[in-house]
Amino acid sequence: MEKVTGNTTAGSVIKVAIVGPESTGKTTLAQKLAAHFDTHWVPEYAREYLDRTAGKYEPPDLLEIAKGQTALEDRLAGKSKNLLFCDTNLLVIKIWSEHKYKDCHPWILNEMDSRKYHLHMLCDVDLPWTADPLREHPDLRDYFFEQYKNELTDLKIPFQVINGNGTERFSKAVNAVNNLR
Repeated sequence: MEKVTGNTTAGSVIKVAIVGPESTGKTTLAQKLAAHFDTHWVPEYAREYLDRTAGKYEPPDLLEIAKGQTALEDRLAGKSKNLLFCDTNLLVIKIWSEHKYKDCHPWILNEMDSRKYHLHMLCDVDLPWTADPLREHPDLRDYFFEQYKNELTDLKIPFQVINGNGTERFSKAVNAVNNLR
């Protein structure tokens, strides 16, 4: 197993957010990277939440999902030695909220500004769409990819586009993490 040491102070964790449109391999990538680097990964809290609501949600639910996501991330960061992979973060909730409801709760925006990640991996739409009851927009993946790319660029957040299939995709992600050293 490779270990990333990075420029961290005692007790701090290198955080990598994996973001992108639906069905772009974010969860698989987070799981594989965590196993490779022998660390934790943060699941997408929205899946757990929406399973309880049969996939139905309104704007207040997005705030609850955001709070659940950050609480889960904080809990797992406390258990991680030096590296944490986040299968989504508040950027995803912001973009989704603005698309669906033309607005985003101020708590999400403020919390998003205060949370720092060493790297965002933006998953490309070059994987085939996989249907899932919680996925909504198979026809808007290119649109959402551009939304993420533009937002990350506008906010001057460091990111790496992760594309390719199978081992090529995983290798690019591993290299991106190793470049954090």
